[in-house]
Amino acid sequence: MAMEMRQQLKMTQQLVMTPQLQQAIKLLQLTRIELQDVVRQELEENPLLEESVEAEDIRESEPLEAAEKEVEPVEQKDEFREVEAGEDTLRDWDSYLDGYNYSSGEQYSGDDERPSFENLLTRKGTLIDHLLWQLHMGHFAGNELHIGEEIIGNVDEGGYLRASLEEVASACSTNEETVLSVLERIQEFDPTGVAARDLRECLLIQARFLGMQGSLVERILLNHLKDLETRKYKQIARQLGVDLNQVLIAAKIIGGFDPRPGRIYGSEDVHYISPDIFVYKVGDEYLVMLNDEGLPNLKVNPYYADARGNGSVDSKAEEYISEKIRSALWLIKSIQQRQRTIHKVAKSIVRFQREFLDRGIEYLRPLVLRDVADDIGMHESTISRVTTNKYMQTPQGLYELKYFFNSGLSTSEGDFVASESVKNRIRDIIEKEDPRKPLSDQKIAEMLSSQTVNIARRTVTKYRELLRLGSSSERKRHF
Repeated sequence: MAMEMRQQLKMTQQLVMTPQLQQAIKLLQLTRIELQDVVRQELEENPLLEESVEAEDIRESEPLEAAEKEVEPVEQKDEFREVEAGEDTLRDWDSYLDGYNYSSGEQYSGDDERPSFENLLTRKGTLIDHLLWQLHMGHFAGNELHIGEEIIGNVDEGGYLRASLEEVASACSTNEETVLSVLERIQEFDPTGVAARDLRECLLIQARFLGMQGSLVERILLNHLKDLETRKYKQIARQLGVDLNQVLIAAKIIGGFDPRPGRIYGSEDVHYISPDIFVYKVGDEYLVMLNDEGLPNLKVNPYYADARGNGSVDSKAEEYISEKIRSALWLIKSIQQRQRTIHKVAKSIVRFQREFLDRGIEYLRPLVLRDVADDIGMHESTISRVTTNKYMQTPQGLYELKYFFNSGLSTSEGDFVASESVKNRIRDIIEKEDPRKPLSDQKIAEMLSSQTVNIARRTVTKYRELLRLGSSSERKRHF
């Protein structure tokens, strides 16, 4: 069969993601803080995009200016004349100012000479800083000081040494015996238990610091730490040949030790959540409002638009202006569409979860993306993007939008109850149980079944693990 080349025309339709459409989708799933950063960047890069000043803001400032003009100058002059008339008062005032200026240690003739506020801020001390300070205040020789700095540099935020003796010795060109000698001295630093290589060593350091060498506490830590973790107190007592009460007392002492001694110097930043939607109850209805704080009102600069229209610029500049105008208009349109979509989704969620807003988590309704998508006539993927990293402030508290979407479990009455509601019931049951006789997952499942919730034991186990609650053996308390 002969092979030949041919040219053939074919017309097809396919969906192409334009850069503008990609930008609109990207804006839809951004948080409000991230959207502010995008708008700020566009304002810097696009000269035709600018913030618009609302007329209301100007009108609000006018009464303030008028009020300032209405102040009678006669009364002010009389007051100043009274101050000027008293020479003693003036001298006292000058002496107060002199004392105030000298109290800071330095004098500045103007605000320009004062140091910036940022220069007055101090950095929070870290665990490494604290350990290095103790190292340099101790009696360490030159080589030992270098080894100590290498050891401290390999201590993590929890206070554990994350490098082996061999690695430290290789980095400092010395032997492991010397490194071990320096490490044992560093392990005496504050906080107690720092620079340990594992949990057992960390707890042993704290026990020996309390003078418990050779005690039952040390024996348990050396030989029965695994049994202690699983609360096999009877087995420990039998193997050590001691009374069970003594083991319980020793376990209580060990429970007071800090397994992560370095966390008090943790440098984790606190992250605050700013809600994207506010829900207020007005009468018998719920009002949904978007949080527009920090989002500027954008507009196209009219100067450049007029310059393009009257032909005062060349063709190259006109092409550039046209491109930037299209970019600015599309950004404005995309932001407006984003806000409208978020508002629609939030209103739909409020309609579905009305009982939750009225009565609490026990009345949270099972909800999936398809329900909201059908309600407002949008695709499920759009609902998924809108609910990503968005938060809603409700009368019941602050919740992520995805919190309202959860599966449901059937009840004996033929209804459905939300999985989050069942999790809350499991948490309440465990909080109210007797810690000396904790409930098994099977018993919890039976209790929920008596409350008309049809649930299997393995589902209780899954929800309990999602709540980060231990099993019955892990929750059991002997003291």
